[in-house]
Amino acid sequence: MKMRTYIIRRLLLLIPVLLGVSILVFTLTRVTGNPAAAYITEKMSPDAVEAIKESMHLNDPVFVQYWYWLVNMVQGNWGISKVNANQPVTKSIAEFFPATFELTMVSMVIAVMVGISLGTVSAVRRDKPIDHATRIMALSGVSLPVFVLAIILQFIFYFHLGWFPSGGRISNQYILEGFTEYTNFYLIDSLLNGKLDLFADVAWHLALPAITLAFGTIAIITRMMRSSMLEVLGQDYIKTARSKGLPDKTVIKKHARRNALIPTTTIIGLAFGGLLAGAVLTESIFYWPGLGRWSVDALLQNDWNSILGFTILIAIVYVLANLIVDLLYAYLDPRVRLE
Repeated sequence: MKMRTYIIRRLLLLIPVLLGVSILVFTLTRVTGNPAAAYITEKMSPDAVEAIKESMHLNDPVFVQYWYWLVNMVQGNWGISKVNANQPVTKSIAEFFPATFELTMVSMVIAVMVGISLGTVSAVRRDKPIDHATRIMALSGVSLPVFVLAIILQFIFYFHLGWFPSGGRISNQYILEGFTEYTNFYLIDSLLNGKLDLFADVAWHLALPAITLAFGTIAIITRMMRSSMLEVLGQDYIKTARSKGLPDKTVIKKHARRNALIPTTTIIGLAFGGLLAGAVLTESIFYWPGLGRWSVDALLQNDWNSILGFTILIAIVYVLANLIVDLLYAYLDPRVRLE
C-alpha cells in the first residue's frame, strides 16, 4: 500500500472516531446538568431564558440537539466561550493553543532526550549503580502525582531559592514594552523580534512547568527503552556484531538502539497526546495561560461549549499523533508494511 493511500485512509478513520467522541461527550453534557445554565443570569426575564433555550434547541429531543450542534461544528460555529469573555470557542482555542503546544513540545523534547538516554544507559549498565538509580527515578516518576511535583519545585526553586518565576509565560516588563506576536509561540516570536533577552526570559518561565510536565513521561519512556534494549541486546545479531569486533559504541547506536526505539515510539506518540491533554494541573499551578486553565475554568462554570471544543481538539490531536507513530514505525523498521 502506498504511503499516500495509507495516510488518506487513516484520515478518513478520523471521522468515526470524532463522531464517537462527540456523541459521548455531548450526551454527558445533556444528562449532567442544564447546558444553558452558564449563559443565564439572575437578571434575565423568563422570555430571555426561554430564548436562550430555544437557540440551543434544548426543547427538542437529544438526538435533534446533537444534529444541530454537529452541523454548526462542521460549519465552524463551535459556540461561545463564556469563560473567555464570550469569545467564539474557535477563537479561544486559537488564543490558548499556542501556549499549551509550546509547553507540550518543550516537555516532549525533554522527556524524549532524557528518557531514551537514561533507558539506554540503564540497559547497557544493567545491575550497576546507575541502573539502580535510573530505576528508582523511573519508579518515582510514575508514582509521584504531577501537582505534588509542581508544588515541590515551586517551593524549592521559587520560594526558597528564587531561581525561577512562580508562573506565567514572560516577565511583566516585556508585556509592558510589547513585541510583535507573529505566531504566539513566544520562543519563536522572541527570535523573530531579534530579542535574545526575551528568548531567555521565555525559556526561564518554561523551565519549571516543562520539567513538571515531562517528569512522568521521562519515567515511562525510560522504563520502556530499558526493557526494549535488554531484549535487543540478547538477540543473536547483536552477538554476531560484537563477535566481528565492532566497537561496542557502534553496536549500541547503530544496531541495538534503533531497533529498541520501535516499541518506544508507540509510547512517545501516545505520551504527546497525554501531555497536551494532561497539562490541566500543570497550567493551573503555574498560571500558564493555555488550554488547560481555560478548560478548568470552563468545567467550574459549566461552560459546555468550551468543554466540547476542548474535547474534540484533544481527540484530533490523539488521532494525528497515532498516525505519526505509525509512519515512524515504517521508517524505523522497513519490515513493517502499511497494511
